[in-house]
Amino acid sequence: MSEKKIKLGGKKKSIFMDKVKELLPDGGNLNLCLTCGACSSGCPATGIENMDPRKFLRMAALGMDDEITSTPWVWMCTMCQRCIYVCPMKIDIPQLVYNARASWPRETRPKGILGSCDMALKNESCSAMGTSPDDFTFVVEDVLEEYQEAQPEFKDMEAPIDKQGAEFFLNQNSREPVTEPDEMVPLWKILHLAGVNWTYGSKGWGGENYCMFLSDNDAWKHIVQTSTDMAHELGCKTFLNTE
Repeated sequence: MSEKKIKLGGKKKSIFMDKVKELLPDGGNLNLCLTCGACSSGCPATGIENMDPRKFLRMAALGMDDEITSTPWVWMCTMCQRCIYVCPMKIDIPQLVYNARASWPRETRPKGILGSCDMALKNESCSAMGTSPDDFTFVVEDVLEEYQEAQPEFKDMEAPIDKQGAEFFLNQNSREPVTEPDEMVPLWKILHLAGVNWTYGSKGWGGENYCMFLSDNDAWKHIVQTSTDMAHELGCKTFLNTE
C-alpha cells in the first residue's frame, strides 16, 4: 500500500496571503488562527471538494498558493461570513476566498454567475434577468392595478417608481418581475399597512449583485453606483436592500 506524503516547512511564503493582508485593516487577523475549527463547524460549504474554511486558511498560511487559487471550493462558499461571526479571533476568511476567486481568469469563472453579472451590466435596471426599466415599470403597474381591483381593501395601495422625496429606496429581486410577479405584492402590502413612504427606482432596482460573487470589483462598483446614484437623485434617505 503506497502512502502519499506531504512535506511541509522550508522557506516557502504565501505571496497570495500577503497580498490579501495588505488590503485588510490590521491584516484581517489572518495570522491569528487558533485552528479551533469553529469556522468549519458552522460553514455550509464544509466538506465540499474536500475543503473547509480552516483547511483553506492553513493552506494559505503554508504557502500553498497554487492549490488555494485553483480549488473550485471557493465558488461553493456563500460568503455568508458565518466563519467570521463564530471565530474567536475574527479572522476574515471570506476575503481570502474573494481574492482567490479573483485570481481565476474571468472567462473560466462559473458561467451562471458570469452570465448574470454581464446581463446586469447591459441594462440600467441592473437586472440579472435583463429586464429593462420600461418593462419593469409595465409589470409593476399592471400587477398593482390587478390587486387594487381584486382586493378593495388595498385599493389605495401604491407601488411607486421614481417617487421624489420618498424615505426608502427599495430594490427588487430580478427574477420576480419576470417569472413570479405576484411575489412582489406581499411586501407592498406590508409597506402599505405600515404607512411607509417608499419607492422603486426605474434604474438600479435589481436587488442581487452577481458581480460581487464573481469577484469583479469594477463591475460590482458599477452596479452599486447605479443604485445609489438613483437613490440620491430621488432624494431618498434610506436604502432598503431586500436581498
